[in-house]
Amino acid sequence: MTHQIAVIEGDGIGQEVIPAAIEVLNDLDSDLEFEYGEAGDRVKAETGEALPQPTYDLAAEADATLFGAAGETAADVILPLRDAVDSFVNIRPAKAYPGVDAVRPETDLIFLRENTEGVYSGHEDDLSDDLSTLTRVVTTSASEKLADFACDYVESNDDHDGFSVIHKANVMRKTDGRFRDGVVGVADDRGVDTDEVLMDAFATRICLNPEQFDVIVCPNLAGDVLSDLAAGLVGGLGLLPSANIGDDNALFEPVHGTAPDIAGQGVANPTAAILSAAMMLDHLGYSEEAQRVETAVEAVLADGPRTGDLGGDAGTETVTAAVVDRL
Repeated sequence: MTHQIAVIEGDGIGQEVIPAAIEVLNDLDSDLEFEYGEAGDRVKAETGEALPQPTYDLAAEADATLFGAAGETAADVILPLRDAVDSFVNIRPAKAYPGVDAVRPETDLIFLRENTEGVYSGHEDDLSDDLSTLTRVVTTSASEKLADFACDYVESNDDHDGFSVIHKANVMRKTDGRFRDGVVGVADDRGVDTDEVLMDAFATRICLNPEQFDVIVCPNLAGDVLSDLAAGLVGGLGLLPSANIGDDNALFEPVHGTAPDIAGQGVANPTAAILSAAMMLDHLGYSEEAQRVETAVEAVLADGPRTGDLGGDAGTETVTAAVVDRL
């Protein structure tokens, strides 16, 4: 079966790391067809729209989307794209690899982040010259849907015994309280073990002893911030892939942004984009191919060559060629 993949490079190093991921995918024996769309700062400057309707429709109609990064227009691009694929959960692995100089080499975490609500819902207002407001949205239905996904996730993998629920319900009693009650309630009904950690305490504990955590379920903003914190433990954002999963569609993207300080220099780390492509392969049923890509990436991280963010001096093309060679 042929799968249609929407490819949106976006801005900055997205235009370098997504072609690297496509090069790796093209080296595999998989039935993928690529169709390209445009989005981001440059497109807005040219057309007045950061995410043109044809690109939105492309993502909505494809079997999966591979996305790079957007700059100043990020909120106008990635949030609608996640809506296009009806994504309700953002999966962000944060794993330390052999050969990478990690602050905490024992780190191996999976963040399951609610992807539709919270303060990213877009309800902001200027009430006066002195006052702006932001409305936080939390529903029981979205919290329970995330919980069901988390339960399925841990039950399908013998390596996971349960999950940690991260919240701040001691202060945000109505919103995080609703999130916590929805998630824990579903887990209790399904017999899945959970523990609760306040998000500020979690930020400290993850740095001191990341091994005490495994699968982490959290609200939207907390998942965004805390997974970036975990990136600092494993060697940087250049190593973190992600998946935005919907019921019938999905979008895959590296966690890093456009990195304007190095964009266009050919030195960007393609690891996160390649691992995002591996997550896409697994999602589409190409589990063997996904494992091959992960194994090849791990071998290159261990033995080199490496990009500058990992202490090496290799460029994007050199690292990509090394991964392809390992395949």
